[in-house]
Amino acid sequence: MAKNLVIVESPAKAKTIEGFLGKDYIVKSSFGHVRDLVKKGYGVDIENNFTPTYEVQPDKEKIIAELKKLSKGADMVWLASDEDREGEAISWHLSEALELNPKKTKRIVFHEITKGAIEKAIQNPRQVDINLVNAQQARRVLDRLVGFELSPILWRKVRPSLSAGRVQSVAVRLIVEREREVQNFKSTSAFKVVALFNVGKAILKAELNERYATEAEAQAFLEKCKAASFSIGSLETKPAKRSPAAPFTTSTLQQEAARKLGFSVAQTMMLAQRLYEAGKITYMRTDSVNLSETAMNQANKAINQNYGAKYYQPRTYKTKSKGAQEAHEAIRPTYIDKTSVDGENNEVRLYDLIWKRTIASQMSDAE
Repeated sequence: MAKNLVIVESPAKAKTIEGFLGKDYIVKSSFGHVRDLVKKGYGVDIENNFTPTYEVQPDKEKIIAELKKLSKGADMVWLASDEDREGEAISWHLSEALELNPKKTKRIVFHEITKGAIEKAIQNPRQVDINLVNAQQARRVLDRLVGFELSPILWRKVRPSLSAGRVQSVAVRLIVEREREVQNFKSTSAFKVVALFNVGKAILKAELNERYATEAEAQAFLEKCKAASFSIGSLETKPAKRSPAAPFTTSTLQQEAARKLGFSVAQTMMLAQRLYEAGKITYMRTDSVNLSETAMNQANKAINQNYGAKYYQPRTYKTKSKGAQEAHEAIRPTYIDKTSVDGENNEVRLYDLIWKRTIASQMSDAE
């Protein structure tokens, strides 16, 4: 039996990582969450500081039995789920369900599935971050309490099968309030004046920077202009510049994939998950616009080879979102020198979008 047991979330990721680590490591998947709140009642003791009660999900009992057997025979267990609230909670639930010895358990995280990243993670282990776990538990408890309390009311008052939730119910209220504002808005008309002037062989379009409340006022202004002569006061010629956008975060990737590729949010995340698990892009859940030094060096080399040195301009970006998690990298190809990848057509298209955005972020202004 292998000396080290590594537990990840997905089987696709497990195969890739096992190939990097060698014979002393066996990599197994938990297939996502292994425990959830008990079905009976709320699964939350409201009177006792909202303490949750968990149970192993029925479809995960065989997986838990297998992992428990493997963990008993391993010298060290490495919990390698994703570095976010859900991933941290999965690691904590595994340690609880498998009854792992803390002295023989280590938590590792990585943002890309490459040999270097995995080896670096093994060299820099940590303990499970209980603050992240508690954040996920609070989220799950709220989901259960709001859903169990409000959904039955909707069934009685509106119609059966409707559901309420921690996020969706608030979102519905915001939409309703906005719609009421739209319905109560009193629209007004305004008239603008646009003129077309013959300047040599060209036609110059000019718009008056004033709006008139009535058509009569606009017509009166035009009558005054009939006998007037017009001249160009000054003419300035300068190149227009456009700076590149920052590398992708989760939300900007979803927006751009919808705009350029016609993908839904769910489709984008499913394809990004596949690319990540295959080791082709970095972790796809992030609100950071940072690139690592390694990535910037790769971009430098790729731009010089493909376009020329004059097009390279290193840039660092700063997120505008309050409370953004800057520890992660932006979404980028793990190997920037790979301009394309093999795979299903939509995966190839999404990878191309990510590669171009990453490369563009380190290039000089468009003129």
